[in-house]
Amino acid sequence: MKRLNCAIYTRKSSDEGLEKEFNSLDAQREACAAFILSQKHAGWAALPDLYDDGGLSGGTMDRPALQRLLGDIQAGKVQIVVVYKVDRLTRSLADFAKIVDVFDAHDASFVSVTQQFNTTTSMGRLTLNMLLSFAQFEREIAGERIRDKIAASKAKGMWMGGNVPLGYDVNDRKLIVNEVEAETVRMIF
Repeated sequence: MKRLNCAIYTRKSSDEGLEKEFNSLDAQREACAAFILSQKHAGWAALPDLYDDGGLSGGTMDRPALQRLLGDIQAGKVQIVVVYKVDRLTRSLADFAKIVDVFDAHDASFVSVTQQFNTTTSMGRLTLNMLLSFAQFEREIAGERIRDKIAASKAKGMWMGGNVPLGYDVNDRKLIVNEVEAETVRMIF
């Protein structure tokens, strides 16, 4: 029986909680490893390499572990990529197309342990594209909410961060004059 080298790819958008002894990446990896073990009869074997991108957005391909994984696929070291959910791999349809091109060019495939679909059929590809469309939509909606919150806070005169200008302090997210520093500013200008 032919051995199929399986790479487990994990990702978490924020770095919140990554310092814990057992974090989200560990949970994803554990579920993927169990799935690979269930396919041992088919020749599946988990590679020892860790492909973990903690604190990195799925909306970009600029992730060290993802780039290393794609390089290992191109080098013929990986035949199957196992992810917990498809959106761990990417939340962008355009990026997903690029990733699939690499997979196809090197006879590699991928499996999501929590989402069942078969990408060898037209219905399976449609299902996958719908899932990715919703993942991309979710990412865009989150970005819009953040932009709206920042705009509303600015409209209320709230300080939105960054270096506090000389002559001011921040109190309750509002800039207030620091009289000692303000005197220096007045002398300069």
